[in-house]
Amino acid sequence: MDKLKKFELMEKIVRELEDLRNSQQACMQKISKIEVDNIELGDRRLEKDLPDMHQRIGDNLDNIAAILDSFAEQTSEFSNKNNIAALKEQEAISSR
Repeated sequence: MDKLKKFELMEKIVRELEDLRNSQQACMQKISKIEVDNIELGDRRLEKDLPDMHQRIGDNLDNIAAILDSFAEQTSEFSNKNNIAALKEQEAISSR
């Protein structure tokens, strides 16, 4: 795999990790809303299970954020080390 294609794949993974993080945040918000709504309802199953779900999603969110930060940094370092901006420019000129 050439360097530009590898970088593009790395950027795609960063975007996918960001999307995954956003999805997990949305799940956290939905569970929180259900927990608040259940205060009035008082369903025991929800009272029992939602806090555990909330915690697991929170843990996943922390893991995703750590992976995203690390991989985004790795992608940036790869870009700088391999002068990806110049490679993109060269490819643009070649494709004209």
